[in-house]
Amino acid sequence: MTVAIIDIDGTLVDTNYHHAIAWHRAFRAHGFVVQLWLIHRHIGMGGDQLVAALIGEEADKAHGEGIRDAEKQAYMELIGEVAPLEGARELLMALKERDHTIVLASSAKPDEVEHYLDLLVARELATDWTTSGDVEKTKPQPDLVVAAMEKAGGDDAVMIGDSVWDCESAKRAKVPTIGVLTGGFSREELEEAGAAVVFRSIVELHRDLDSTPLG
Repeated sequence: MTVAIIDIDGTLVDTNYHHAIAWHRAFRAHGFVVQLWLIHRHIGMGGDQLVAALIGEEADKAHGEGIRDAEKQAYMELIGEVAPLEGARELLMALKERDHTIVLASSAKPDEVEHYLDLLVARELATDWTTSGDVEKTKPQPDLVVAAMEKAGGDDAVMIGDSVWDCESAKRAKVPTIGVLTGGFSREELEEAGAAVVFRSIVELHRDLDSTPLG
């Protein structure tokens, strides 16, 4: 069966705006005022890529590690407010019932992923999952998607994600993407980034799952 590679942040758990606030606070703590809307446009990109994308490579070299550490601390102060998106676990159950191999593809730190697995009660549903420790470069590079495919032991896969960076990463790995609007990116943005089809929510995707390659 087809491998279902599913992004976690913004796709299964409602974290994108929490991360945007955490990055905003981290940048300000190091003297950089980056507007929240612009930070949001980069959520879904791994922290190793995001800092340079927003303030430049030279500033990243000088301040990047401190900013990333500050974001981690700021986000952990907010993580208790994070909840699963409606229908997230039900989608995982439906894919499991269809005998799909499920790999949760995240560039989050291992402790964050462990927290999400508990929130979703997903350990018995997912075959495996990735963290930032599994790759050298995160989204939009293809490394996470490739790592997820390797964990699944196959190459016939479909990605489910909420951000343009999920779509870009999957496209570079030659994997089609099903997009959802739960991360705050528009249908047009996801389609332009390579999403084959876009659903308003996880609930809508679940309802129309039979019309997708994962049906």
